[in-house]
Amino acid sequence: MDPIAQFKENAKAGWSSFAPTEMITASVAPRLVKFAGIKAGQDVLDVACGTGVVALTAARLGARVKASDLTPALVARAAEHAALMQLEVEFREADVEALPYADGQFDVVVSQFGHMFAPRPDVTIAEMLRVLKPGGTLAFSTWPPELYAGAMFSLVGKYLGPPPPGVSPPSQWGDPKVVRERLGDKVRDITFDRDVMRFQALSPQHQRLFFEKNVGPIEKLVERLAGEPEKLASFRRELEALIGLYFEDNHLLQGFLLSRAVKL
Repeated sequence: MDPIAQFKENAKAGWSSFAPTEMITASVAPRLVKFAGIKAGQDVLDVACGTGVVALTAARLGARVKASDLTPALVARAAEHAALMQLEVEFREADVEALPYADGQFDVVVSQFGHMFAPRPDVTIAEMLRVLKPGGTLAFSTWPPELYAGAMFSLVGKYLGPPPPGVSPPSQWGDPKVVRERLGDKVRDITFDRDVMRFQALSPQHQRLFFEKNVGPIEKLVERLAGEPEKLASFRRELEALIGLYFEDNHLLQGFLLSRAVKL
């Protein structure tokens, strides 16, 4: 299996335990929906949708929503939420680098902390823009490299090693300059904003333990270091110290970037 295909298979397995984070990611889903300007009657696609928190928030407003994710377990969870909420959202397993939708099908394409984990930004952005109507809105939330999540991914990379050839670091999507470069001349009216996701936890130690069980890259690293107790202990100390820098009033403050553009 080539490195990109293997990367995707690993991601599919690694993110399968992500569902317990959904109450936190759901808390900022309305922020992206409002930033994207989603309205009733629009055709909306939520890319790398996870458990569907953005898709369902948009559907509740009356938008016609489709959503996809690489990980089957998350797609199934999203469909359960839709049934509970009695909302009609089409959830399906799909690769953001090969979206199973027609050209110009959607008024709005969104992604919350999702598309940034696809290996090849050029392929990803080309697909997201392909399925977007001319004059349609592309909007997404990402983790800046200089804040907690970006620093966390750098820390994980320090112990896990570099990604496979051709795979870009996800936190690059949190840099407005990089976003502008990747969107290029295919869009207009690029707009940025920032906000903070507040992750409730009793202590940095509790937060570290939660991440070890529910965030794919950290979970994978802890499994890999199981036979190297000193190295594992060192990683845990560094992660708790990093969390401590952003820990306030029993919350981990995770700043994020919002990006929006209109397709030409």
